Amino acid sequence: MLFRMIRGVLFHQRGKMLLIAFTIALGASLATAMLNVMWDVGDKVNKELKNYGANITVKPKDSSLLSDIYDVGGEEELNTAYLREDELGKLKTIFWAFNIVDFTPFLDARVTLPDNSTVKINGTWFGHHLDLPTGESLDAGITGMRSWWDIVDGKWLDEKEEGAEREVMAGTLLAQSMGWQVGDTVLLSGSHGTREVTIAGIFDAGGDEDEQLYAPLDLVQELTDRENKVSSIEVSALTTPDNELARRAARNPAALSSRDYETWYCTAYVSAICYQIQEVITGSVASAVRQVAESEGNILDKTQLLMVLITILSLIGSALGISNLVTASIMERSQEIGLLKAIGARDYSITGVVMAQILITALAGFAVGYIMGFGFAQLIGHSVFGSAIEMKARVVPIVAGLIALVTLAGSLPAIRMVLRLRPAEVLHGGR
Repeated sequence: MLFRMIRGVLFHQRGKMLLIAFTIALGASLATAMLNVMWDVGDKVNKELKNYGANITVKPKDSSLLSDIYDVGGEEELNTAYLREDELGKLKTIFWAFNIVDFTPFLDARVTLPDNSTVKINGTWFGHHLDLPTGESLDAGITGMRSWWDIVDGKWLDEKEEGAEREVMAGTLLAQSMGWQVGDTVLLSGSHGTREVTIAGIFDAGGDEDEQLYAPLDLVQELTDRENKVSSIEVSALTTPDNELARRAARNPAALSSRDYETWYCTAYVSAICYQIQEVITGSVASAVRQVAESEGNILDKTQLLMVLITILSLIGSALGISNLVTASIMERSQEIGLLKAIGARDYSITGVVMAQILITALAGFAVGYIMGFGFAQLIGHSVFGSAIEMKARVVPIVAGLIALVTLAGSLPAIRMVLRLRPAEVLHGGR
């Protein structure tokens, strides 16, 4: 009898039931898409931000201490200590090795030009091929970490090309002041030798770099007699936004309890990655570029908050739509419900039948909505981030629970109407 009643309502009021299912499907689809994007957006936002520079710098411990003591920075920094170039591969051996997206070393010096003027030159990697201690290999360097530089003329250096070891890139301001063009040869004199180089490209960085030269690391090491030495390392890493534990660890990891230390060490906080870098790079001190690290956390938090708000608003809208549709359905069936009460049906039995009909409709709407949400998530992923969104298994029970709550909340006004309905008044009005 129960199934016949449910089937009868679903058939005779199929228009309203379809509208209820469609309303639920819309809410479920938005909730599914937003929650999946929210939990997958962290790495994607971080990867997007990595296009705008490193978030970790590594310097020699002794040089860093002297700079702090004497408050020296910029071109006047005291380069009395260096890191070892042959240890850079160890960056990919730390616990969070896969979170290290890119890195590049720098060796800065001053060289003399033919007119006896001096200019700052930065030795670095340009798509440098590196064989790792793990047996893997990768290409790292400044090319990927300065993607916002505008190449005004020429091209990026490519270390794989023949003759690249005698090529340099010049900033726009320096090239204009010296009258250099791409293809010109320039004689550079360092503290331990002279080299003739070719201008391979002219770039516009929009900063102090526009008055400097960038050259292969080997070339600057030759000019300064600093074989296997680098002044600093820039690291671009995917990180988790800091919390109270990360801030305590950044101040003093040794003060953490063993449990907190393990949690911190095994979470991709920027302070944890810096700590692990210091463990593998001899005599180094790694520090976060706070403006970048904090911006990543703020952007991610605000993006996730936006996703949550959209989800909440979509579910509220679904609840209101369900409330109106279910109430209209009950009003349409008021005589039928009044008759059931008149022949002895109890309120909980009638309420159970009504809720069973609504929940069956909600289940169908949820199934359709989840499929639609999957499509919405992929559309957002490809249009905003250029990659697919990974669908999280935990989203299914969460969205199912939310839809159940929304359906119940939207049905409450109709249930109250059922409970207050008096058979005599309804049946008398029906005659």
